[in-house]
Amino acid sequence: MIYKTTLTNNSVNYTLVFDDDSLLAVDNITDRVLEKFPTAIENSDKGSIYTIQLLEYFDGKRRAFDFPIKPHGTDFQMSVWKALLTIPFGTTVSYTHVAELIGDAKKVRAVANAIGKNPIMIVVPCHRVIGKDGKLHGFGGGIPLKRYLLNLENAI
Repeated sequence: MIYKTTLTNNSVNYTLVFDDDSLLAVDNITDRVLEKFPTAIENSDKGSIYTIQLLEYFDGKRRAFDFPIKPHGTDFQMSVWKALLTIPFGTTVSYTHVAELIGDAKKVRAVANAIGKNPIMIVVPCHRVIGKDGKLHGFGGGIPLKRYLLNLENAI
């Protein structure tokens, strides 16, 4: 079974999708996430482990998540998302740095594309990746949300 629930923080609604074992997706654009999981059934009880930890993060009481995640993507995307999980709370890195983490500094555009397809925003911290120029570039949730998350972590 695939389930969903909604979490609201700072006037932003996040749709969380999960199965009996793991978080599958978090997105602030409901249509985008439910397009991938059209049969998800509403269940806030089963999603409480995820909503509690995300709310703790938003309240500044949590720096890491300890629930299981199960993103779905290509092998390349999975390698990029795994690299994102190594970026410490409160820090930022460039797209080039992420490309270097996966072993190919020439794949910056492919890395950026994979980051843009990250299905589990916040938990898989794609918001911590910024341009080599130090500016905030692309974020599936929008630049204002990226700025908010980085400010929350005192990363900018």
